[in-house]
Amino acid sequence: MNLCEKLQLLRKSKGYTQEKLAEELNVSRQAVAKWESGMAYPDIENLLRISDLLHVTVDYLVRQQACEMMPVRAAENDIKALIRFRLKANCSTYAAYMNEVPSTRLDSHDFRYEEGEWAYHDTYVGGEQFAGEEAVWKAGRAVYAMNYTGRVLGETFSGHFLKEALRAADEQMPYRGPAYYQQGEYVYKCRVNGDVQWFQGYEEIFCRGEKVYECFFHGGLLK
Repeated sequence: MNLCEKLQLLRKSKGYTQEKLAEELNVSRQAVAKWESGMAYPDIENLLRISDLLHVTVDYLVRQQACEMMPVRAAENDIKALIRFRLKANCSTYAAYMNEVPSTRLDSHDFRYEEGEWAYHDTYVGGEQFAGEEAVWKAGRAVYAMNYTGRVLGETFSGHFLKEALRAADEQMPYRGPAYYQQGEYVYKCRVNGDVQWFQGYEEIFCRGEKVYECFFHGGLLK
């Protein structure tokens, strides 16, 4: 299997379009299309970028050999395991009124959850205006973190509804809560740019059409 075939297969396995891959590599979509059709060949700088992004070696890309995508699968499996653990931790700490632990900082609120080699810790300060960070460790090594800061905007805000919305997060939206959640007169909305490797997002709650809460967050994988 040659480079153009490998590149196309690897790109699709990561869920990238040609446009997205071009954006990640800082090249044009036409350049990616030419590489995949065999009309052009990436230079060494782009080969190194492709290697880092798709989790394969340059040697693997340029040599004629079968397409073994174990490095990509391993990375994707690690991310899926992280997401599943983060969702379980989310439903076992602050959002579920569970596993609060002693403060790690002055006047902070802290929550911790562990399962096997995984550990999760969430710590925040403040109340109606707050800021915090959650992090995940695997086998004692920090692998993920997210910072957040938010505020209550209206008297009809419900902390119970916020926690209910957070518990409704799924693998498609594992950062805070789901893209949309409604219960009675309350509506939760969340939007995210990026993916679990590097993302920024914003969540808000409305009560009878009035915005009563907002929170900005950002984070990603750690290296």
